[in-house]
Amino acid sequence: MFNTSLSKAQANRYILFFLAGWTLLNTLQAATLGVHPDEAYYWIYSRFLDWGYYDHPPMVALFIRLGDSIMQTELGLRLLTVISSTVSVYLLWLIVKRYNTDARWFVALVSGLLAFHIYGFITTPDVPLLLFTILFYYVYQHYLEKNNWAYALLLAVVIALLLYSKYHGVLVLLLTLLANSKILLRPSFYLIPVVAALLYLPHILWQINHNYPSVNYHLFERSSADVFSTARVFEFIPGQLLIAGPLIGWFLFYYGFGKKPLSTFTRCLLFNSIGIFAFFWFNTIKGNVQPHWTLIGFVPLILLVLIRLSDAPVQPKWLYKLALANTALIIVFRLVLIAGIPAVKKLAFLETYYGYDEWAQETKKKVGDAYVIMPVGFQSASKYNYYTHSLKGFSYDASNYRRTQYDMWPIEDSMQNKRAFYTTPYRLGGSETDSIKTDKDTWFGFWVDSVRTYQKVDIRTDKYDLTARPGELMKFNLQIINPYNTLVNFANPKQGSQVTLVACFYQGDNGIFEYAPHNFNDIVITPHNKVNYTFAAKAPTKKGKYELIFSLCTTPFLGGRNSRIVNFTVQ
Repeated sequence: MFNTSLSKAQANRYILFFLAGWTLLNTLQAATLGVHPDEAYYWIYSRFLDWGYYDHPPMVALFIRLGDSIMQTELGLRLLTVISSTVSVYLLWLIVKRYNTDARWFVALVSGLLAFHIYGFITTPDVPLLLFTILFYYVYQHYLEKNNWAYALLLAVVIALLLYSKYHGVLVLLLTLLANSKILLRPSFYLIPVVAALLYLPHILWQINHNYPSVNYHLFERSSADVFSTARVFEFIPGQLLIAGPLIGWFLFYYGFGKKPLSTFTRCLLFNSIGIFAFFWFNTIKGNVQPHWTLIGFVPLILLVLIRLSDAPVQPKWLYKLALANTALIIVFRLVLIAGIPAVKKLAFLETYYGYDEWAQETKKKVGDAYVIMPVGFQSASKYNYYTHSLKGFSYDASNYRRTQYDMWPIEDSMQNKRAFYTTPYRLGGSETDSIKTDKDTWFGFWVDSVRTYQKVDIRTDKYDLTARPGELMKFNLQIINPYNTLVNFANPKQGSQVTLVACFYQGDNGIFEYAPHNFNDIVITPHNKVNYTFAAKAPTKKGKYELIFSLCTTPFLGGRNSRIVNFTVQ
């Protein structure tokens, strides 16, 4: 392809200039783009640093806390993302330069990976996951060559950091072991799982002490919510080709998987790449798989492509030109985002980045220092909290919405018996008495004089898979747990907020509701204690599969999710 190869000094300068440009572009993007709802949610993570969270391990919270402590802006929230992205790309170069990879090919292909662009400026758990996945391969490459205790210890530390980033990291470990079972013969290997487990122990203990919330969510709550969709299975492939690179994605998969690996390390890369993409494709059968979940699969894929190209006697000239065009296409789009062109702001997948700072400030003017309760997912409350740099926004969703970290944070405790503003972007069927108008949209709502909620109360049943006849009277043996530091009393005053226990049978968004009798209101639970309660409720009369959720509903709210999903079949 090239008439001359670059000298070592030329290659280093080439990479240095590329990294400088990469960092500059990511910095500009991070500083000019509004926060994504998920980023705002993780910002609240950083306000409550802990060893674990409902959705994810804690590394993303630490990343945000460090950057936000330097500057309380969008760039501050994303500062460690920008830095770690540059470090990640440099580590990739250190891995492939050992195979005499041409720096020009490296820049052309790596800069064309759309997935790497996205996680060069957006802060989610995928950012540390990407960094520590690449660092894992870098250290593992050296450990294969030098079987010593120092590299084994370093590998253990990297594995712990990987698992503290996102649970997907376990796939890298399992597939690496599958690709090289002979590593079990090394005495130094056994230091790795022992040290990694000890370093990861605080997160394990956090899961135990909080009744395994992440396990319940990822294995039970999330997986039970979807039904099989043929479209979802087939849409997975074009989605992966797009985030691999709009013009070159197809080639990366074709070329990366097209040659038998010649070394233990490249065998590891092949197993990881194929295994990760196959794992998530298989998971489309039972639930939704977001395209970016395969991010760690693109690391071994791009390494395989670069290594194979370095061995090829002739590199395809057309591919280099196509790769440059692919990169140019992505960069132009990113520059359009930085410019903030109005037409782009209105695109459905981008509109959430724009206008919410003004919306938050207008809402703040309306409510002052009062709490704001939003029953429309965790995103809006999180954006309000971030842009007001407060913790006065609270997500209180209906029982058919998934649990979030808001079910665990002390925000709910702080707003009990206080005045709060209840607001949504939708009309409330005539109950709204006020509105907040912004350039973004109009929110409707009303004031609640004294908040009463039991979102943290946990309701457990003895069975999570039940079958009944239409209309059959069922008795549910419930255990109601009070996690608060205060007494829980379900008695209803003559005036003020009323509480009811509801059995919600959902088919999609449609629900059938059975209410507990008044003896439920006689229940009093001391702090950190539990009571048993038998709830008699009728099964739906229509045959089919339902998701049964038990909910404590306090007026004027819809009632949150207080139990795990019970798979309920009427036949």
